[in-house]
Amino acid sequence: MPFKFEKLLVWQKAVDLSDEVNRIVKSFPKEEMYILTSQIKRATDSISLNIAEGSTGQSSAEFTRFLNMALRSNVEVVACIHLAKRRDIINLTDFHNIYCRCEEIIVMINGLKKSLVQKN
Repeated sequence: MPFKFEKLLVWQKAVDLSDEVNRIVKSFPKEEMYILTSQIKRATDSISLNIAEGSTGQSSAEFTRFLNMALRSNVEVVACIHLAKRRDIINLTDFHNIYCRCEEIIVMINGLKKSLVQKN
């Protein structure tokens, strides 16, 4: 693997989350296509994209800035699934699955941020 981010477990988990969300939103109603469906897909993809972009040989401070953006996108995914649950678009099993994955990713991002601080 030539790119540093590909070795990061948190990036791999974020990509897995994107795959899972993409699978689930295929069953969302058509009227949500340009609203909630689009929003949750963009937020989910943004997690892995920010981790990747931030890891590209920049300073620890710059990487941390991108990790903070990934964190915010992760929280946005959680907010989206709450809306989907309240609108009866997502079932409880899928809600809990995505929610737990987001919790795990937040813990991993925060751990990565701490490791960057310790390096300096």
